[in-house]
Amino acid sequence: MNDFVLEPIGSIKSPLKNLDEAPKQGYESAPEAWIELRKEYAPAMDGIRPGDAIILITWLHRASRNVLKVHPRGEERNPLTGVFATRSPDRPNPLGLHRVNVLAIDGVRIKVGPLEAIDGTPVVDIKPVLSQSQDA
Repeated sequence: MNDFVLEPIGSIKSPLKNLDEAPKQGYESAPEAWIELRKEYAPAMDGIRPGDAIILITWLHRASRNVLKVHPRGEERNPLTGVFATRSPDRPNPLGLHRVNVLAIDGVRIKVGPLEAIDGTPVVDIKPVLSQSQDA
């Protein structure tokens, strides 16, 4: 396979500073946070509005990349399971997928919530949630 490079388009500004502060999932009392995009990506924000649901794709920069099995949710009572069958951040390519709501836009910053990613997490991409995939 050929190697390839992902370039961050921005980063997360969050009150969550450490992994041990972060909930496992956004719906588990995660706070609001800001996506701070690099200025050259401002035109790519056109069409994003407060109230939209978006998928935020992040690079979980503090994750371990050599883990192939985990106890789901870090609980030893759960059987070891392959990371591709879990939402573990520890995996060969630690991409985070976060469905969040756009709360506000300020220049090249997008306020979203809830978001369990910690402060400084690189943002790789943003995609809309399509109406066909929204919960009924």
